[in-house]
Amino acid sequence: MPGWNRTVDAVQRQIEAMAAEVFEVGLFKPDAKEREAIMVPRVWDAGSLLKSVPWLRHENRDGRNVYVRPHGEHHLSLIDDLTLDAIREMRVAGFAPALVVETSPGNFQAWLKHPERLDKLMGTSAARSLAERFGGDTGAADWRHYGRLSGFTNRKAKYRDLVTGLHPFVKLVEASGEVYSEAPRFLKDIRARIEARRREDAERRASRASVWSAPTRDMKSIDAFRGDQRYGGDGTRVDLAYAIYALAHGRSEAEVEAAIRSRDLSHKGCDRRQQDYVERTIKKALAATDRCR
Repeated sequence: MPGWNRTVDAVQRQIEAMAAEVFEVGLFKPDAKEREAIMVPRVWDAGSLLKSVPWLRHENRDGRNVYVRPHGEHHLSLIDDLTLDAIREMRVAGFAPALVVETSPGNFQAWLKHPERLDKLMGTSAARSLAERFGGDTGAADWRHYGRLSGFTNRKAKYRDLVTGLHPFVKLVEASGEVYSEAPRFLKDIRARIEARRREDAERRASRASVWSAPTRDMKSIDAFRGDQRYGGDGTRVDLAYAIYALAHGRSEAEVEAAIRSRDLSHKGCDRRQQDYVERTIKKALAATDRCR
């Protein structure tokens, strides 16, 4: 079965280049029927993933797109929606990808390999900086975004050939697995930016604390806001009201985010949409507190 062998070879080369101990695989079907799951997640080591290729091929033929990412915090950054010229620019600038995948004709994803595991904040900051620099999709730039797994077809309707009815294969372009040469300078710069933001946040919290004098021990929790009848059980109104209150009384943005996320946000959509919602809420709250100063 030559097709099966080509798929196994592409999958094996990709996961070897990514070099994670454990992988998360997501099988996404946006037009799933009423009793079908839109996303079917799996967590496998490399061996289990390779053994599952026949099942993945079956699910892919049934309309599911096949995605992959490392499990947990890791040492990779995904830059999505790149042109071939952008990838060439990356190489010239010292950011040669460890892995390049052509997700649809003329459209590419690149995985950069760092020399160390990055925590969530570093991972997201690095991904966003890379996307901004090389023209990738900043909306898909975070520490744990899925990329496509090569060897399977891209099932998006817009890529279906109207004549043959076939979908294009996701192709493995290169898989060196190497760390990019600019990594030391780049990561040093990312850490410096994060530290600068932390200092700015600390100064902003101190400034707010001088204006808003309620002692921390007497602060209301987000649960108190959720139980307040004025908000009528509207979670969005509660989140914003609490964020304004907490930031004004010196709570950090990270603490506010944790409080907002203490409720189930899955109705907001995928991980990226949930993160966008949290960030928008905190941004609005910051603007509101700044106006009150």
